[in-house]
Amino acid sequence: MSTDTRVYSLPRWRLTRWLVDAGPGIPDDIRAALVGGLFGSLPVFAGGVINTTAVAAAMAWHMQTLPFVAWFVFEATICLARLAVLVSARHAALKRRKTPTDLHIVLALLWSCGVGFGVLISMASGNWVVATVTCLSGAAMVGGICFRNFGAPRLAGTMILTSIGPCVVGAVLSGQPLLYIVFLQAPIYFVAMTAAAFKLNKMLVATMRAERENDHRARHDHLTGLSNRRGLINAVEGRIQAAQPGDALALLFLDLDGFKIVNDTHGHAAGDQLLKMAADRLRRVLRDCDVAARIGGDEFVVVAENLDEERALKLGEALINAIACSYDFGNGTIAEIGVSVGIAMAPEHGTDFGDLLAVADAALYEAKSAGKSRCCMASALTNVAALRRLQLSRPGKKIGAAA
Repeated sequence: MSTDTRVYSLPRWRLTRWLVDAGPGIPDDIRAALVGGLFGSLPVFAGGVINTTAVAAAMAWHMQTLPFVAWFVFEATICLARLAVLVSARHAALKRRKTPTDLHIVLALLWSCGVGFGVLISMASGNWVVATVTCLSGAAMVGGICFRNFGAPRLAGTMILTSIGPCVVGAVLSGQPLLYIVFLQAPIYFVAMTAAAFKLNKMLVATMRAERENDHRARHDHLTGLSNRRGLINAVEGRIQAAQPGDALALLFLDLDGFKIVNDTHGHAAGDQLLKMAADRLRRVLRDCDVAARIGGDEFVVVAENLDEERALKLGEALINAIACSYDFGNGTIAEIGVSVGIAMAPEHGTDFGDLLAVADAALYEAKSAGKSRCCMASALTNVAALRRLQLSRPGKKIGAAA
């Protein structure tokens, strides 16, 4: 996937949606990335704009007739409009605002129509120097169209058709039978380049899918499907950085009570099945905005935003009620486990993942010491003790203000 932080809006108009449709079964994030690709390749965009505008200007100056002057005016206007929309879209995408994607696509089509119009009037003019230069320029644009827009192969094919298709009409208007070879050349060129765009698109989507799956595996626990430690760290740090003054973040550290007995008595397969069932029960309690992770054998962490201490404790109790009950393995075997929960709050108990986890771990120890299957909120003493242990394990780190 691209590392560009810009996010471009998907098109909304029926025609533009059809032109950029990547086919069925494509995840939304890949669709967004493909649309974003239409705004990239700036050197290709600049080369095309400079080439077509310069050719149109040269032909208008040489021919000095209304069609060629109109072509130059149209070309210059469209290119300036495309540049303005492109710059505006890139700024809006960087700030995660809505982008003028539909307008960007329509202007791209109008530009290719302008290229085709220039080819048409040049071939019809009877001036073969003008026709040669213009047709050469139009043909050169096809490669750039394919390369820049293969993320939307329908759009690429339509632009190729409108830029070289008029060659057929121009050949008829020229009155030169030798140019009728264009009747064969133009369709072959169109089919070949459009097929190339579809093939490149298929390869790109396959690559994106593979990268997406690899990224998912790198951030998620393979057994339960929850986030792993890496995914959890990213989630916590991202939320802390995005937090506004007054925002609260709760980190709940869960440990299954009695899991080792189940594992030893019924085997690792049963233990893995129990972990998956526990993860499913955990998910059902949480909101869509909450993050759940498995960071160890039977250790889970939940990160929840916009909760004060009272609501965080209620969430902890809800998790205990959901997870700490019977598990039926389907073969007549039933196991009973409990769960203990320790809670740390950001920014009260720390503003760093390591600090928060250490404090929540200390609160979890208190919950287990008090009889297990309990929920314990970190106290000031818990916070100080946890951060001191963390300081000893990481020399040079000062105990923060939360202590």
